[in-house]
Amino acid sequence: MKIIFLKICVIAFSIASCNKNLTVEEQYAIDKDIIDQYIADNGLTGEVEVTSSGLHYVVSSIGTGNFPNTTNNVTVRYTGKFTDNQLFDQSAEAGATFNLQHVIQGWTEGIPLFKEGGEGILILPSKLAYGPNGNSSIPPNSVLVFDVELLNIVD
Repeated sequence: MKIIFLKICVIAFSIASCNKNLTVEEQYAIDKDIIDQYIADNGLTGEVEVTSSGLHYVVSSIGTGNFPNTTNNVTVRYTGKFTDNQLFDQSAEAGATFNLQHVIQGWTEGIPLFKEGGEGILILPSKLAYGPNGNSSIPPNSVLVFDVELLNIVD
């Protein structure tokens, strides 16, 4: 019985480790399929723009203030979820303030797409989020979706 359990554990560990060994391009191809399905399932077809890095985004409202740059401190109201719409994080109603140099790459690139007061959706392939390592609440190679509102530029 112990040998069967041990074999099952080894197989499970091997499968879990496989995704960590993919190249960035291979993982992005998987992420892109997940993102495309999310876009179709949520009726976003035709609304989504894509940057050269693979960030997918929708600008619901561009806003009326200034655009931040990637070194600014900003206050953002947000919800973060997986592509199955399971919530993993959200800010307080007043938002969260942080420097755009100290967040995941998808936020450093995505938040400056909005002016103050702007709202939209950021869909991050795993390479622009937490990649193959994940973090305490985000599994490795997770595609993340953020509903964001740029409240203000603090600088």
